[in-house]
Parts: sequence; structure tokens; C-alpha cells
Amino acid sequence: MRIIARSTLNGFVKKRVDSRLKASVKKHLDAWYAEVEKGSWSGPAELKAQFRSASIVSSERVVFNIKGNDYRLVVAINYHYQILLIIWLGTHKEYDKIDVTKVAYEKERYADSSNSN
Repeated sequence: MRIIARSTLNGFVKKRVDSRLKASVKKHLDAWYAEVEKGSWSGPAELKAQFRSASIVSSERVVFNIKGNDYRLVVAINYHYQILLIIWLGTHKEYDKIDVTKVAYEKERYADSSNSN
């Protein structure tokens, strides 16, 4: 599975996670990334078989629980082309305030303002 874009995950940790939690959240996101990168699902049922706690929102939109459900990760998946696009990432409390079917990617939310690599 090709994941677009890892920089969103890194930017989230750098910009939006409390400094005391950064290492732990990064570890969980890195583990999720590594697992999904190895995935090859023909549809939502196969994905759900591997990620039982994932919520299938539609034929292409999925919500993953990160770090024991402290964080929610909304993605769009094109199963035919094996591409996963990260749309939204936030705390469970923030997730409760969005419409998961309509939320769109916001570059400013994850952008690294320091421009360092």
C-alpha cells in the first residue's frame, strides 16, 4: 500500500502533540505506517480482518484508532491502485467534533512551520 503522506504524520506529532507525549505518539504512528505499508487489501472487508478496531465509514473512507484510541486517523483508500491518503488526524475529542464523511485535508493543520527536516 502506498501511503500519502508520511509528512502529515510527522507534522502532526511535531506541531500538535504535547511534548511529553511526542515520542509515544510517534512510535504508535510509525508502527501503524509500517503495518499499513505492508498491506494489500482488495476491499474494506480484508482491511477490517487485519485491523479489527478500524471503522469502515464508506467504501473508501476508513478511521483507524491510534495509541489505544487516544487519536483517530481518517484516510481515503483506493483499493484498486493500492493508495491510501491521510485526510485527518487528531485526538478522539477533536474527532467527535468533525463530520468524518466530509472532513478534508488541511495543510496548515500539519505543516511544519520551522521548515527543518
